[in-house]
Amino acid sequence: MIDTHTHLYAEEFDDDRNETIRRAMNKGVSEFYLPAIDSESHEKMLQLEAQYPEHIFSMMGLHPCYVKPETWEDELAIAKKYLDERNFPAIGEIGIDLYWDKTTLDIQVKAFEQQIDWAIEKDLPIVIHTRESFDETFEVLERKKHPKLRGIFHCFSGNLEQAKHAIDLNFILGIGGVVTFKNGKIDQFLNEIPLDKIVLETDSPYLAPVPYRGKRNESAYLDLVAGKLVDIYGKDFSEIDRITTENAKRIFKN
Repeated sequence: MIDTHTHLYAEEFDDDRNETIRRAMNKGVSEFYLPAIDSESHEKMLQLEAQYPEHIFSMMGLHPCYVKPETWEDELAIAKKYLDERNFPAIGEIGIDLYWDKTTLDIQVKAFEQQIDWAIEKDLPIVIHTRESFDETFEVLERKKHPKLRGIFHCFSGNLEQAKHAIDLNFILGIGGVVTFKNGKIDQFLNEIPLDKIVLETDSPYLAPVPYRGKRNESAYLDLVAGKLVDIYGKDFSEIDRITTENAKRIFKN
């Protein structure tokens, strides 16, 4: 299995990071993709990647919640410097978040568009964070439509229409713990989405699946997400694992 989205460098793992990684590997997780947040965590993220070069892969980008009026342009410059200095499998996580702060929408859009331009220029996938902002996110993607523009809608929690729209725009859906929630809703229509349009993720330490909901999430719980897909798609675990792993490798070209 591949965890396409985990914040393993987060402080929540400071006491047992290596044990957490080992637990996940023992459960069959072979690769971990780390989304960037902002410059304060880049070094910690890249050091962890260097420690596990065969298994852990860092993305680069500026998270929409960290697009602040005073710093966003400097933050983008730092991210661009990294992108020009070495290879990354994706630009992410980037996008629009109107849950925490609606006042920064204009600069969130500018930062999103700038990073999409880099992705097209460098032929890299993007990993999109969208929270209470599907309409705004789709507007940007429609405006920036390009044959090279592709990636993952991370932690997809929209409806069937939004899922189809994302797929029409050449994106696939990152499915995590939300699929196990009683009020998560995506489990009600996910079987209408082809399995080759789905990748697994945890978003750990956030959004732990049932029965760990509300506790710290970790990549070892990825099997619970895959297990829910077994129920939804009526396929066996090894088939879910094989298809979602192939999807992730195709996206990240790894």
